[in-house]
Amino acid sequence: MTNINTDIGKVKLKNPVLLASGTCGIAGREFESYFNLSDLGGIVTKSLSINPRTGNSTPRVVEIPNCGILNSIGLQNPGIDYFIKEELTYLKEKNATIILNVVGESMEDYLAVIDKIKDKKEITAIELNLSCPNVDGGLDFSQDPTKTSQLVSEVKKLTSIPVWAKLSPNVTDITLIAKACIDSGVEGLTLINTVIGLALDKKTLKPVLPRATGGYSGPAIKPIALRMVYQTHKKFPNTPIIGIGGIHTTQDAIEFLACGASAIQIGTASFKNPKTSIEIIDGLKKYMEENKIASVKEIVGQAHEQLAVK
Repeated sequence: MTNINTDIGKVKLKNPVLLASGTCGIAGREFESYFNLSDLGGIVTKSLSINPRTGNSTPRVVEIPNCGILNSIGLQNPGIDYFIKEELTYLKEKNATIILNVVGESMEDYLAVIDKIKDKKEITAIELNLSCPNVDGGLDFSQDPTKTSQLVSEVKKLTSIPVWAKLSPNVTDITLIAKACIDSGVEGLTLINTVIGLALDKKTLKPVLPRATGGYSGPAIKPIALRMVYQTHKKFPNTPIIGIGGIHTTQDAIEFLACGASAIQIGTASFKNPKTSIEIIDGLKKYMEENKIASVKEIVGQAHEQLAVK
């Protein structure tokens, strides 16, 4: 019998497939008619701030045909108090594994959110969004190792809930930021957030998005994400990684695991097919049965065992 349980540090997940922040509403309610939320490895909430945010002006999403989407949502969210009142109980009733994604414009903002939930036993882990490219200063904490280290250290002082850090690909060397997070005590690294991109209106030849650039996600960023997961696992093999970026199929998920991820998140693919996450869970089970793999952990890091090209 195959075992698809996985561990992110002390966090034990029933399977390695999670819904990514910002792609499943605030707390996954939109998926309830497609499958049981408890069937997932976990749900990563919308990025939540200390106060509600209205987000950026429209248009905020541009589809890039056959490649993915460019978004500039601007972290629109109802705020942490709303989540605690309206969504936390809902997720608990659904027996969902809750990963709370937290965002802020300053260290004080992050810590204010953490202070609200620091003792909430319903929350399995906290994912720090250090890397949103769609707001002013949104990349500060993900591009400066000193700031990253300071923030993670202060968060760790406030709560015993395991902390994951979601990092940006928009850096020269992601392992430098990863090291700052690891040295400061994170239990997991989420790799990667969106890649900065730009789309032009074909008639006006002006940027479609009011802020010009946005966060690019979808199939086209998969090779970038795989490379960064691979590099980070190679350098820090004992630090759990949650892979994200262009995962649409079971094969995609397997490749992320092989590069070193212990779990994966489904994002843009859910917009096209809301059942993607569940189909990948079923696909992993089938793959393991066909290849006589007893535990999903056996797949993690396989790409490092022998290089395909010498």
